[in-house]
Amino acid sequence: MFNDIYRNKNVLITGHTGFKGSWLAFWLSFLGAKVTGYALAPHTIPNHFDLLDLDINSIEGDIRDAQRIKQVFLEQQPDVVFHLAAQAIVRRSYQDPAETMTSNVMGTVNVLEAARETEVVRAIVNVTSDKCYENKEWPWGYREIDALGGYDPYSASKGCSELITAAWRNSFFNPRTYGSAHKTLLASGRAGNVIGGGDWAADRLIPDMMRAVSQGEKVTIRNPQAVRPWQHVLEPLSGYLLLGQKLLEGRKEFAEAWNFGPYEEGSVTVGGIVDQVKKIWPKLDHETGRMPDQPHEAGLLKLDCSKARSRLNWAPVWDGHAAVDKTVRWYRAFYESNSILTSEDFRSFIDAAKRRHVEWVGK
Repeated sequence: MFNDIYRNKNVLITGHTGFKGSWLAFWLSFLGAKVTGYALAPHTIPNHFDLLDLDINSIEGDIRDAQRIKQVFLEQQPDVVFHLAAQAIVRRSYQDPAETMTSNVMGTVNVLEAARETEVVRAIVNVTSDKCYENKEWPWGYREIDALGGYDPYSASKGCSELITAAWRNSFFNPRTYGSAHKTLLASGRAGNVIGGGDWAADRLIPDMMRAVSQGEKVTIRNPQAVRPWQHVLEPLSGYLLLGQKLLEGRKEFAEAWNFGPYEEGSVTVGGIVDQVKKIWPKLDHETGRMPDQPHEAGLLKLDCSKARSRLNWAPVWDGHAAVDKTVRWYRAFYESNSILTSEDFRSFIDAAKRRHVEWVGK
């Protein structure tokens, strides 16, 4: 996979104890990379990272600690960096906007500055969010050239992270001077509404439903008509890894921003997701209603991923139905039989990628 580029590479993942980060650490370990993770301790019990019990170098620390980050870079000498550490919950950004901004904005600055002072770094992939765009709720997907923005503090912080990435790329990691003034390529990846087993974060649709079912409680569905581009966590991770491969190969034309999302059919209403979950796990009991302190929530948000499909030759592997099916069955196995289906889901995803002949999977 990925032209075997990650084997024996020193890879640093910030935010490896989070949902996406733990799946990425699992995948990179499978690829033979020497993985170091830097993050706060997991926020929930249970959590996917602890359940995986990966054999990686795990360092506990705050992304806002600039000196600690620089020390980690100095000691670990990473070839490639995947920056995922962030405050990732919209509601929490209303409760503590300063924490969100310092984590997501200055945290990005700290990582890029540490990379700038570490000569061996060849590639950086900054993972942001589809919420980085100025959402006008139009019916077509946002392209990488569309305006950045953000109604809420979280969305604004991700827009800022993208602006910082562009500024550092222009100023310090400019592709035009790659190979002469510097040896580092910087790109960003934007994806949203990622689902999969092992996410226990609060205020997310699937985790909220799974917790409620496991406890025999009724879950409140806040906005059943909202449309989101649902995709399994392995989908955008395949995009980030493919992007990292291109950067490590010195392909400076890929040092840009990239959207990773499902095909059009993957954009489904919240109500549609609830109906599918109930078919897979009939014990789900739900009601529709607004929370008393419900913040603003976008009704429609989609990405245009034609750039990644035409230039990176990246494409989704599972459709939205398969993504929901795999996710719900992961949680049901965990709660009903204490089974962890991460490895099984990963193998199933790779097999499906081979059947679809996607470029990154190899032969």
